[in-house]
Amino acid sequence: MKAASALDYRDLARRRLPPFLFEYVDGGSYAEVTLKRNVADLEAIALRQRVLKDVSQIDLSTTIFGQELSMPVALAPIGLAGMNARRGETQAVRAADKAGIPFCLSTVSACPIPEVAAAAKRPFWFQLYMIRDRAFMRDLLAQAAAAGCTTLVFTVDMPVPGSRYRDYRSGLAGASGFMGAARRVAQAMMHPRWAWDVGIHGRPHALGNVAPVLGANTGLEDFFAWMRNNFEPAVGWDDIAWIRSQWAGEIVIKGILDPADAQEAANNGADGLVVSNHGGRQLDGALSSTRALPPIAQAVGDRMVVMADGGVRSGLDVVRLLALGAQCVLLGRAWVYALAGGGEEGISHMLDLVRAEMRVAMALTGTTRIADIDATMLHLPGDHG
Repeated sequence: MKAASALDYRDLARRRLPPFLFEYVDGGSYAEVTLKRNVADLEAIALRQRVLKDVSQIDLSTTIFGQELSMPVALAPIGLAGMNARRGETQAVRAADKAGIPFCLSTVSACPIPEVAAAAKRPFWFQLYMIRDRAFMRDLLAQAAAAGCTTLVFTVDMPVPGSRYRDYRSGLAGASGFMGAARRVAQAMMHPRWAWDVGIHGRPHALGNVAPVLGANTGLEDFFAWMRNNFEPAVGWDDIAWIRSQWAGEIVIKGILDPADAQEAANNGADGLVVSNHGGRQLDGALSSTRALPPIAQAVGDRMVVMADGGVRSGLDVVRLLALGAQCVLLGRAWVYALAGGGEEGISHMLDLVRAEMRVAMALTGTTRIADIDATMLHLPGDHG
């Protein structure tokens, strides 16, 4: 199948990945209510079509944190992403570089910071969780700074990991020891393309940034146990000051859904935030990013860079979130589906599709510049005009 949309890559990923990996990427927490809301609420945003406007010159470029972007899009941090194709994060950063947009590396990536830095041609972002071992955090931040990372994305909505039923059903979580490993190997053998590309030639199969603290315990069950035992549930706003003392670049707080928390982020010196519910993977029943974004943008949009993710499957969705108040939109599952379905070329193609879809959406709403995308492009509730 030739992909004609970002969602086509989801079908390719489902065919090519072992179930334990596909379900990890595709799933959400508990009954996946928030996961569904992210998509449904964004799809429900109606754009105001305009006609007889000169849209012959459309410019998607923008500037975020002093960095010129070809379009207001970034590749979000995704844990275990590098297991979806051979050394996957290195492929992703190359695709982002070619597209002229940022790539954000997860703390729990398959490829470590130095390996991604060697593949990158421009600065990339680094995502960090609050971990109990401050010495380990300090070392990670020093590695990221040495690699030329300019922006730190500090994820705050995971003081404890959410429970994802799909991971237990697929054998990724809760299946320890020989039986769990055997089940995953059996799944891999049923997907020979992945087994050859990643299982055999994609080694080492370790969480690169976390490997030094895992030591010899490198199995998936060891990784999930480490997360449960080492993520810091006592994290508070005063921890931002400690992070600032270790980091000279921009700090973005990811996982904000409430205007009061957005105000706290601004008051504590954050340079930006991401309106996000972790892709519906943490608190099931939480607001969609689409519904949470407008009041947050109104509260702090003049004080910091407001970004958003959640449910984005097209360039049309990107334009919708920009109109709701975001200045940049993070793609999550969309790029991992494309990575699994087509590697680096798949991500590049997906981004080309997003770019083309944005151009059409802007042209048909009579908008030619990113700076002109705002709520006047939307049909709001009760608006019949």
